Amino acid sequence: MACWLAAPGTVFSADGPRLPDPVRFTVSMELGDMRQAEAWLDAGLPPDFMGSRIGSGLMIAAWEGKPELMRLFISRGADINLLNANGESAIALAAWRGNLEAVQWLVDRGARINAPARHWSALHYAVFAGHEAVADYLIEQGADINAQSTNGSSVLMMAVYEGRQELAGKLVAKGALRSPKNDLGDGALDWAMRHNRLELARLVSAPDEFAEAVNQPKEKWGTAQRSLRTSPELETLLTMREKLVERGMATETIDRRIASERVRIVRAEMDRPQAAAAPTLEITARRGKPAEQSANIVYDAKGKATGYKVPPATVFGTPKMPPKGKLRNY
Repeated sequence: MACWLAAPGTVFSADGPRLPDPVRFTVSMELGDMRQAEAWLDAGLPPDFMGSRIGSGLMIAAWEGKPELMRLFISRGADINLLNANGESAIALAAWRGNLEAVQWLVDRGARINAPARHWSALHYAVFAGHEAVADYLIEQGADINAQSTNGSSVLMMAVYEGRQELAGKLVAKGALRSPKNDLGDGALDWAMRHNRLELARLVSAPDEFAEAVNQPKEKWGTAQRSLRTSPELETLLTMREKLVERGMATETIDRRIASERVRIVRAEMDRPQAAAAPTLEITARRGKPAEQSANIVYDAKGKATGYKVPPATVFGTPKMPPKGKLRNY
């Protein structure tokens, strides 16, 4: 009879090798431990087992740029297009880290370049993080240059947000639409003006739109928000980078980690649910006739509560009905 034992970070049986918990699995895969991965898979670990962060073994290998580990999980049946809890595939994670070799390897084996609608795509990440070689390759392979993220932000908007003029120029030259706006009503021109990037503003607008934009008061564009520009991990990485610079050591590897953490922070900021506008509550009453008092929420033609509006003009205390709206008893 098998005797099951428990140890920190593991589950194992007297009849076979130990299987990992999500934390131990992630740490081992980030280190690229091929022998351990093979042992776990031989012992029955599902090829799409999800770690405590990043995702499956294939996703972690793509994130870390480890083709041999990627090959192992694919050979054992891993889903090349599986999405993690954030809606990210292996190719999106490889693009985020700028791992061109991993991106090419995945495409050669049938990975989908484009994400489902309203997801962060591999091209979103490559452009945002400034990985031009990866972005160029994805575009050549047919990446959707007009893809929209979870909050509706376009790839071009990502280039503008980070001030990546060369990438923005390439997107525009390839036919990227300059007009899309996200769920907050912001577009590429709005972001360019908000961050005072006039050359980018000129690039993403028609001549008459640009002329009108520069003549608007700065208050129209709002203030660039930087409230979530840091995190404990980012602070640690920046401290480590300072020490490497002091010692005259290369910073390329840690710079990639810093860029990736910044993308994570900004994505969290963009993906935060926004408070909905308060619906219009319309109250009516007639003097001396309390039975005719009412309170109504104003709905639009699609049945959704509308945002606050200036109350309609009244005649002797009786409000006029909105021409295109509907009133429902509250």
